[in-house]
Parts: sequence; C-alpha cells; structure tokens
Amino acid sequence: MQALISVVVPVYNAEPFLRKTVRCIQEQTDPNYEIILVNDGSTDGSWKICQELEQEDARVRVLTQENQGLSAARNAGVQMARGEYISFVDSDDLIYPDMIANLRNGMDEMRCRGCGNAQVQIGREEIDEEGKLLEAAIVAPEEPTFIPPVLFIQSMLLYTGDASFCTKLTPRQILLEHPFEVGALCEDFSLETHLVDVIDGVYNLPQIGYRVVHRLGSLTRRRNINQFSKAYIAIIEASDYVEETLVPRYPKLQVAARRFGLYERLDYMLHVPIAQMTRKNAFYRNVLQYLRENRTAIRENPYLTHRDRTYLTILAAAPVLVRRVHRLSMRLRGIQ
Repeated sequence: MQALISVVVPVYNAEPFLRKTVRCIQEQTDPNYEIILVNDGSTDGSWKICQELEQEDARVRVLTQENQGLSAARNAGVQMARGEYISFVDSDDLIYPDMIANLRNGMDEMRCRGCGNAQVQIGREEIDEEGKLLEAAIVAPEEPTFIPPVLFIQSMLLYTGDASFCTKLTPRQILLEHPFEVGALCEDFSLETHLVDVIDGVYNLPQIGYRVVHRLGSLTRRRNINQFSKAYIAIIEASDYVEETLVPRYPKLQVAARRFGLYERLDYMLHVPIAQMTRKNAFYRNVLQYLRENRTAIRENPYLTHRDRTYLTILAAAPVLVRRVHRLSMRLRGIQ
C-alpha cells in the first residue's frame, strides 16, 4: 500500500481561481492522495466553493478558521492531514498531472537509500494568466540530484535553489515538529534554513511539475511610492539569522551568506521610500551601517555582479542622492 500524500491548499479570497487549482490536483495520475482545503477567513465565495468541492469529491477535506495568514493555514492543514507526506499548492497556482507521482517516486528512491527525512523537490515554471511561459526563476537540474542540507542552503543564498515548499514533498512529521512561523513573511526560506540539522537533504528532480501563475498586480509589493512591504525587512532579518547562527557552525556558507545579506540590502535600499531614509528609521540606519562596514566584501565577493558592486558602493556613500537620481531615471524610462 502506497503512503498517503496530503496536498494542503491554503485558501484566502481565491474564488476566481480555486476550482481550477483543485481540478488540476484531482487530475493527478497518482491515486493515493487527499486534498486539504484550509479556508483562512475568506470574505468572498471561497468558503462556499470549498464546501461544494468537499461534497463532490471524497478526497477533499475542508477546514475553516479565522484569518491568520498563510503560515497558520499551512500549519492547520498539516495538523488535519492524514498523509505521511505533505505537498503544498497555492490556491491560484497549477500543477501538472504527474507531479505527485514524480514526487512519490523521488521519495521512494530516498527511502531506498536510507534517507527517510529527505525532501523531494520538483522543477517549476513561471507563467502569466494566459499560460504564457515567463523567464524561469529557478532552473531544474538535467538529472536527479541529491543535495546535502548545507549545500542546499548555499544554493538558496545564491538564488539557484528553490526555497518554496510548494515544489517539495516533505515528511509530515518534520512539519509537525517544525511548523511555519505564524505571522512571518519569507516563511519558506526561514523554515528551510531552520531545517538544516533536521533533513537528510533535498532530492532535486529534473521534471517540471509546479506552475507559478503570475497575475496582474501579484508582483507589486506596494501600491504607491509611499507604501513599503515588510517583506524587504523580513528577508534581511532571515539573512541575519544565516550569518549570525548558521555561518559560525557551517563556515562554508560565509561568502554566499554575505553576498545574500548585501544583495537583499541592495533590494531594500532601492525600494524603501525616500521619505523613510532618515535617522529616525532605525532599520534603515542599520542597513546603511552594514553596507559601510562591508565595503571590502562589496569589492571582493565573487558572487556579486559589477552592477551590484556599483550600486552598493554608491548607495553606501550617498544613499538619498542616488535614490533620487535612480527615481528620475526610472521616470524618464516610463517605469513607475
């Protein structure tokens, strides 16, 4: 008897997409799975759709709760799941019919190798609302590749490894003992870094299985120049955890971790509203201090591009002036 796989789908105001997402899970070639829909306080018709889907298909189980965010919804789904392994699908994304089968085959291979605490990861593609392929964020390997935990963390720091739990199959027991942090942003990256001493490694498959759907406005982190997403701050805090906690234990991560810390601070400095670039903003001051204390790393880090080094150097020297010139340049090119 094959182990049951639970596919957890957090649902929040997903009425336009939910049926299509669930349908592609129902079309899986692997028969031994269940679908857990966690309605996280939706205010549209998502809850009704969840109930209808549960009545139509015995493999669908539904849980509803007050809105608590993605991490809480995922954790609730893991608690409710009966499967030995957990897969996650966002409520507006899609998967190929053989994704679960390929993930299961990979997990069977890991168990045969004595790696029962491994994660199995499948390739992903980025598409727009019409299904047109976009530039790949992560490139899948040409053949199945086992990556030890520390090297997988290194790949995430260099943006060649996929932090997403949606592309992974994970033993349920691991997620019960190490849940997603409720209320946190960048929860996938953060949890993966905390599993470095827990998992046996990541078995990376060459097949493409997950389809990330980029919808109009979904890539916009702010609605106007005076709004600023806390995601920019959260990922810097996650990078600090790596440098302060993991690097002392795993020195081989040092160069990649420093590059990650610098790059994420560059992203912050290019997006934080100019009005917030003041001495009163303690986080901004800390970011600027980090850049100025790491001038040597900016010059010498092998993973930074020439463009990265240039921007980091001038932003560390004259951040407000550089941002004003950058904003003017963007306007002249018609970019908001």
